[in-house]
Amino acid sequence: MRSTSSVLLFVLTLTSIVALILAFLQNGLKSKHDFNEAMYSKKATIAAVANHLDVEDFSKISEAEVTEIFDKQIKQMVLKSDGTVATPEELQDAGVRGGLAENLDLKKENKKSVEERYLPLYEFTKSDGNKYYIVYARGKGLWDEIWGNIALESDVNTIAGVSFDHKAETPGLGAEIKDNKAWVRQFIGKKLYDNDGTFRAIDVKKGGAKDPYHEVDAISGATITGDGITDMLLEDLVAYEPYLKTIKG
Repeated sequence: MRSTSSVLLFVLTLTSIVALILAFLQNGLKSKHDFNEAMYSKKATIAAVANHLDVEDFSKISEAEVTEIFDKQIKQMVLKSDGTVATPEELQDAGVRGGLAENLDLKKENKKSVEERYLPLYEFTKSDGNKYYIVYARGKGLWDEIWGNIALESDVNTIAGVSFDHKAETPGLGAEIKDNKAWVRQFIGKKLYDNDGTFRAIDVKKGGAKDPYHEVDAISGATITGDGITDMLLEDLVAYEPYLKTIKG
């Protein structure tokens, strides 16, 4: 009959082995999770300029193509509230890995005051040399958070494309901000500023858009989600004004 000490030793050894295996799996899965999350974020960012990419079908774009676009055609910047570009040292001191816009915790930044918030900005250079500026907005839908990437043409006024996403909007209703490509295309060609230079952004209009430059049709049955889009574009994109004015001159 085995002694108590032998049984305890066996249990401790087995427990240690299981703990090591679980730790190994956790680290491995975390690395994979972080990679997938980063890739998802990068793809969502360049989705705003999907019509300007040298790919046949953006829905089938590969991880290698996404990485190549970011490496060769994207310049990443992080802006401060005064419109100046934060240095890599400032960002690393603030815990932003590598000092890169892609590593900003955007949910965390959105909770800060406007004066303290860091803003991601991506400058995309098309193969023909044309530049587009991708900015970011985050807000509240019907059930939870919604967010989007908005690409601006070189005049930093005309919208070249958008991509929206959500955490828990209703399929077939609020979730259409991501899934309904025809609705998303409405934003192309809209303007952030009116003829007087006043910041207007875009209004998701229940009952149908009437202003050809600053309104898009609302999604039927998704009024609150549409209002969330309107609010986040107005409130978040205006924070980019100090920097955008340096481009407009």
